[in-house]
Order: sequence, then structure tokens, then C-alpha cells
Amino acid sequence: MAKGKFKHKPTGERTFSSPEEIAAGTSADRPRTFKKQGENDVYDRRGEPEQEEESEDFAKPIGKTTDMSRREREELEKQQSHEHYMKRQEQGKTEQARKDLERLTLIRQQRAEAAKKREEEKAAKEERKAEARK
Repeated sequence: MAKGKFKHKPTGERTFSSPEEIAAGTSADRPRTFKKQGENDVYDRRGEPEQEEESEDFAKPIGKTTDMSRREREELEKQQSHEHYMKRQEQGKTEQARKDLERLTLIRQQRAEAAKKREEEKAAKEERKAEARK
């Protein structure tokens, strides 16, 4: 047998009751008891049964029941925040948009300089050809 610090449940066969045992042990032997009406009534200071009143503070608003679970609510909030971020991105108000715009202006400047340099080289090449013909 294994020795350990936990006690194991005894293993044994489960005893099933037969239909005769079930019939013999029904409620015919014991008397029926019914709950008396008002047995668990709560009494106020005057000794009269306390009536349940619906307070406006405790009542839930009828039109404001939450139908979404926590996960659905979080997913909706995430989607709305993403849409808001994308709107700000289009307007150029986010850090990422500012960096992108700076990068684009730098690329445009480089392309403009490269195009200008090509035009100058082309013009210089044509001048050399013209001089060679003369």
C-alpha cells in the first residue's frame, strides 16, 4: 500500500435500492408537514408584518437593462476605440500619423531632388552631344 499524507476514500460497491425498498420507505410512514403561511414573515418594530415596498432606489430601470455580456461589451468598446483612432489617424492627429507625414515629406523631397538631378544630367549629356557634332 502507498503511504502518503492524504487519506483515500474507501473503495466499495455501491448499494442500489430495489423497487420494494423504495416502496417501503415512502412517505406513508411519516406524517406530512406543510409550511404554515406567514411562518417566515418579517415583523417591524410595532409587531405587525412588514410589507415589501418597492423603492425607487432599489428598482431597476425598465429601459436600461444590460443585454450584453462582459466580453461583448469589451469587444464593442475595443471596436469603437479602434474606429475613433482611425478617424484621428485620417485627420493626422495621432503620433503615428505625424511620423508618417514627416516620412512622406522627406520621401517627396528626395524624389524631387533625384528628378532635378536627372534633368540636369540629361541636359549636360545633350550639350556634350551637341558639342561633339560641331
